[in-house]
Amino acid sequence: MAALKVGSLGDYLREQRHSAQLSLRQLAAQTGVSNPYLSQVERGLRKPSAEVLQQLAKALRISAEAMYVRAGLLEDPGSDRTLEAAVLSDSVLSERQKRVLLDIYASFRRENLAEAERSAADAIAEAATAEATTAAPTTARAAPPVAHGPDAPRTRPRTAAARPTTSSRTSRTTVKTQTRTSPSQKE
Repeated sequence: MAALKVGSLGDYLREQRHSAQLSLRQLAAQTGVSNPYLSQVERGLRKPSAEVLQQLAKALRISAEAMYVRAGLLEDPGSDRTLEAAVLSDSVLSERQKRVLLDIYASFRRENLAEAERSAADAIAEAATAEATTAAPTTARAAPPVAHGPDAPRTRPRTAAARPTTSSRTSRTTVKTQTRTSPSQKE
């Protein structure tokens, strides 16, 4: 089992508490752990139990596993040494096979880390470009002055739809007079 890192755990707890915007008293009330005890844990004077760590993790809304790793109760599952130790301690593998496995693992890690750095740099550059674009002053086109009155030039030509038309009453009358027949046409 790994050694207990009480000082770093206390610093981690304090950072998490501040980021959750909780006072020591509020955290104590949420976890059911006394305020003085939490203060001593943050200062690295006390070693909290796994149960207390679980209560703290729940109140701070972080994983209990992360708390256990910080406290040294669990080994970091992402640590390189765990894999390296497993490969090196395997008695079935030859020394050459062990070396090749570790070299391949190291090359994959380097490749993935480099890709992650490129992605992060691209995201930062993209965010900076977007910020510069939104922060840049926009030059709006000024609208042309509008002239009013009878002497003002017309800005739009009149369309056929805008021209006055004959009223529908006149049209009906015209239609009626054209449809009437004379007495000579009736025969």
